[in-house]
Amino acid sequence: MPRQPRLNLTGLPQHAVQRENNRQPCFLSDQDYRCYLRLLQEAARQENCLVHTCVLTTKHALLLITPIVRSALSRCMRALGRRYVTYFNKTYHRTDTLREGRFKASLVDSQQNSAAW
Repeated sequence: MPRQPRLNLTGLPQHAVQRENNRQPCFLSDQDYRCYLRLLQEAARQENCLVHTCVLTTKHALLLITPIVRSALSRCMRALGRRYVTYFNKTYHRTDTLREGRFKASLVDSQQNSAAW
C-alpha cells in the first residue's frame, strides 16, 4: 500500500516524532544531543520552520514545529536526519541505518503563539 501524503499546511504547529531503528539508542553522549540541537537549529532556519520545543530521549526525538512555507517540515526533517545520521555513523564507526523510517507528524491545536527559535 502506498504511503499517505504528508500534510503541507503552513503556519500551523505540528508534533513531529523521529524514532530510532530497532529501538536502539541514537544519543550516546552529551555531544550527540548538542550536535542534534545545533543541526536542528540550522535545518529549521534554512527551511523556514519555527521550533517551539524539542524533547530528546535516548531513542527518539519529539518536536513541536511550525512550517512557514509549503513542504518546509519535510525538507527540515530530511536535512536534519541526513546530517545527524552522517555525524552519528562517522562518530561511532557505523554504516547501518539509524531511523525507523519517515518521521511522523500530526497537527497540534493551538490557540496562542509561543516563543520559537
